[in-house]
Parts: sequence; C-alpha cells; structure tokens
Amino acid sequence: MKQISRRRKGRRLQNLVRTKILQTFDILRPTDVSIAKTGENGADIKLSKIARRILPYQIECKNQEKFETLYKFYNQSKRHGKLEPVLVCKMNDRPPILVMDLDHFFEIIKD
Repeated sequence: MKQISRRRKGRRLQNLVRTKILQTFDILRPTDVSIAKTGENGADIKLSKIARRILPYQIECKNQEKFETLYKFYNQSKRHGKLEPVLVCKMNDRPPILVMDLDHFFEIIKD
C-alpha cells in the first residue's frame, strides 16, 4: 500500500471518530473537535477545553490489518451470548487494555 493510501485510510478513521463525538454530544461545535495533521505530535483527535471536560480521553486512531487477531478474539466474545462483547488483552509487563465496539463506547459515555 502506498504512503498516501495509508494516510487517507487513517484520516477516514479519524473523521469517523470526530463525527461520532459530535453526534454523541450535541453541546459540542465542530470547532471543538478536530483531527491532527499528518505527522503532528499528540493525540489524533484534538479536543477543545470544553470537549476535554465532556470527553476526558486521549484518542489515537489506528487503521491496520495487523489487528486481525484482536478482531478474531473480539468475535469469539460475541459468540458467547447476547450481552455486549468486551475483550480484555494483556501483554507481559503491560497493563490490561479493553476493546469494545465504538458505538457502544459512545452510548456508555454520553450519559
């Protein structure tokens, strides 16, 4: 894949997350949530002070095929029943992380 295609793919994911944030929190204006420029340091989703109070998260977006195994594990958790699937992952000497559906995450935090 060419570098320009990689950037576009990542930018699409960033725009999706930005749109979800703006749809979830009606109080936020489009100027409160922006996406980082290519090569810019820091989080991929840039939040204003107001947005950071509402959404106190550093959001990094990665759109890669390397995550196939994570998706396999996540799909395994979906097959266990009717509850919302959640995947907890851990590497040696690292803290556990949680993987969940993006829409479900925004449903949880909007209240």
